[in-house]
Amino acid sequence: MTSLLHLDSSADRFDDSVSRRLTALFADTWRGLHGTTGYRYRDLAADPVPPVTSAYATLGRRVEKRGVVPPAGVTALAGDPAERREWALTLPLVTEVLAADTVLLGVPMYNFSVPASLKAWIDRISFPGVFTDPDSGGSLLRRTRVVVVTARGGAYGPGTPRESFDFQAPYLRMYFGNLGVTEENLSFVHAELTLAAQMPQLAHLQPLAADSLTAARAAVTELASRPANTPAPATTP
Repeated sequence: MTSLLHLDSSADRFDDSVSRRLTALFADTWRGLHGTTGYRYRDLAADPVPPVTSAYATLGRRVEKRGVVPPAGVTALAGDPAERREWALTLPLVTEVLAADTVLLGVPMYNFSVPASLKAWIDRISFPGVFTDPDSGGSLLRRTRVVVVTARGGAYGPGTPRESFDFQAPYLRMYFGNLGVTEENLSFVHAELTLAAQMPQLAHLQPLAADSLTAARAAVTELASRPANTPAPATTP
């Protein structure tokens, strides 16, 4: 069964959030093709993932000393109630990622990077060894497709004055690549200049903002219609 894990991280409500509206378009398109059975949604802003604690770190180090321990074997290594609680918070999130053919992320740019709500999820699912095949040592995510839909108040694409300020897309590209998601299975769609209609100093850029949003809508619709194991198109600028 084809499956989609859909995560939003914007602190804004749906009507005020470009990233939420774009991921909803992806999800609606996907469900129109595949139905609702394989669809899973998590709102990281409305239902925050708790930050990791010292118990999480202690358990992680203990697991690392054993080599690659499958998720099913971690519970037995938890040494006290605090560690068992940390693992109980972590395992469902890891299981969702492992079960998904496609992971869809809605990511507004906050202070040139990602929201804290998304970072908390990233920190928790990054438990040692959970995405490593214990038999081959390869990544269990090598066939997983990740689609990152961003919303940026300004312009950070190639050749823009603030290109070097973008710590959002490069970070996520490096993170998922390090987990074993292949470059051809990792797609970025950027809606830029989303504040042009609200900030007087950006008003002259409203036509470019409209063009960027139109291109982003077309890109998410195309990606949602694409089979999970089909190579992704180039990143939308």
